[in-house]
Amino acid sequence: MKIYKYGDNVDTDVIIPARYLNAPDEKSLAAHCMEDIDAGFASAVEAGDIMVGGSNFGCGSSREHAPLAIKACGVKCVIAKSFARIFYRNAINIGFPILECPEAVDGISAGDSVSVDFERGVITNETTGAKFQAAPFPEFVTGIMNHGGLLKALKARGMAK
Repeated sequence: MKIYKYGDNVDTDVIIPARYLNAPDEKSLAAHCMEDIDAGFASAVEAGDIMVGGSNFGCGSSREHAPLAIKACGVKCVIAKSFARIFYRNAINIGFPILECPEAVDGISAGDSVSVDFERGVITNETTGAKFQAAPFPEFVTGIMNHGGLLKALKARGMAK
């Protein structure tokens, strides 16, 4: 598991450049994720890796492609000081976990090993032993995450086809 750490105001155009928005599938989006800020990211990222960002992560346009590209890369979650509200909502809609925790961002470095207890909102830096408390998701959001997104959760409840 690797940590990919970025600064403040990482916008959706950096996460997935607009020139790839017509990509035919999630895998194609993932191949270009973060390439304008971290050219080697898409080829190096592995399932279970964690992305850490500063304040206002995911600002910019309201495209759902941004959290989808990160999720399709296999990233387990994004931990940031704060998220742009539309990115936050889009991540929940696609069932991609994100956690706001400024203390964790300051206490995690690239190369650290980190574990996350989403149910309790506890982020543990296994390298240093430090534990950080993020706000856990409310039960209804956890249900959306467990189903893999809002539409799948609604289908499971018989509320969508």
